[in-house]
Amino acid sequence: MSSKPRKFKGGVHPNDSKALSETKPVQEAPLLEKYTLIVTQNIGAPPELVVQKGDTVKKGALLAKAGGFVSVPLHSPTSGTVTAVDKCPGPAGVRVPAIEITADEEDEWGSPFEPIADWQNADPDMLRQRVADAGIVGMGGAGFPAHVKLTPPPDKPIDTLLLNGAECEPYLTADHRLMVEQAEDIVRGAAILKRVFGLETAIIGVEDNKPDAIAKLKEIAEPYGIQVQNLRVNYPQGAERQLIYALTGREVPIGGLPMDVGCAVQNVASAAAVTEAVIKGRPSIERIVTVTGEPLVEPGNWRFRIGTPVSKAIELAGGVTVQPAKLLLGGPMMGIAQKSLDVTIMKNTSGILLIPTEQVSQYSSEPCIRCGRCVECCPMRILPATISQAVENERFDLAEELNVLACIECGSCSYVCPSHRPLNQHFKRAKAEIAAKRQKG
Repeated sequence: MSSKPRKFKGGVHPNDSKALSETKPVQEAPLLEKYTLIVTQNIGAPPELVVQKGDTVKKGALLAKAGGFVSVPLHSPTSGTVTAVDKCPGPAGVRVPAIEITADEEDEWGSPFEPIADWQNADPDMLRQRVADAGIVGMGGAGFPAHVKLTPPPDKPIDTLLLNGAECEPYLTADHRLMVEQAEDIVRGAAILKRVFGLETAIIGVEDNKPDAIAKLKEIAEPYGIQVQNLRVNYPQGAERQLIYALTGREVPIGGLPMDVGCAVQNVASAAAVTEAVIKGRPSIERIVTVTGEPLVEPGNWRFRIGTPVSKAIELAGGVTVQPAKLLLGGPMMGIAQKSLDVTIMKNTSGILLIPTEQVSQYSSEPCIRCGRCVECCPMRILPATISQAVENERFDLAEELNVLACIECGSCSYVCPSHRPLNQHFKRAKAEIAAKRQKG
């Protein structure tokens, strides 16, 4: 690949604030007394419970089976007892079905999957099924079942596998530390995915602000025939369409999918989880999370088991020195504000971010001054200002005509708007209104 960094059109350059945690090695979170697992941790159909209150389970035991093709199973993060099947606070602010596991302190594995040692010669269908059985999802934040991307229709052949190591969100460094510390797991996961697709071409894209990760991956990737390409630092470089354009020059059509241009995209953390599932025989029950923000005593990166409460993660980071104004799951651009510390870590939780008061501006939306900044930065090349005005006038039909559904909700337009207009919120509302209308129709 070219040594010249690649980029897409548009985007913004917020202060990345990664210095708080980018040099902090991943720490192992201690075993907790209880874990509360949100049942649905994937886009698509919710999984179906196979346990009930009072059941004893081993580490890695199946708690819920996939509820359909676009669904994944859920496994226990430790051994213990199912002490509740109820609801808990979800990341979207509503209570959602959950399973509480009280640990027996033995942390004993049950019957893990049989490792597929000779994966280089294994049947691709066997490898694909292992990814599905292990419950692997897109760990960059989307939560899309990984095995679905590995099963394109016959008329959409894949010729290029792309691994997303951009981690363009400010503050987040979980993928950075993973690439530095577990580069071999990522590369072997990419090689397994290549085997599933029967491909020759696989590229790992990493932004230029992670030179140590780029160097480590290049050192390991060459024998596997996997390329590593540096990318220009530009948010939202990690979005699928923007990553595909930067690495291949191909443009995914509006309303289309990566498979429409012969590409499949997986996050580097998902690739590492594939290695765990195939070579080590372990389901997806943990992930690296960045716990960061200026209010914290000791920001850093930890390997947490799913079901860990956010409150415990903050405790591990030493607590706070000042009262934060806002708590986000994810980064400041696309993260979701939380109202409870009881929400728990999921498979797609990449970060826990505490924002200090001085960085939170009060709502002060003013009329659009038609400066065009939102149009210049929009990576999807739609018209944010015009769509926003349509939404304010409740012309959701016009917003749809102006391609609001193409918006990836990256927040770039809101970031650059001098009038502080809630553009991203307008687009989310429009999408919800359009979806509701379609469902009603």
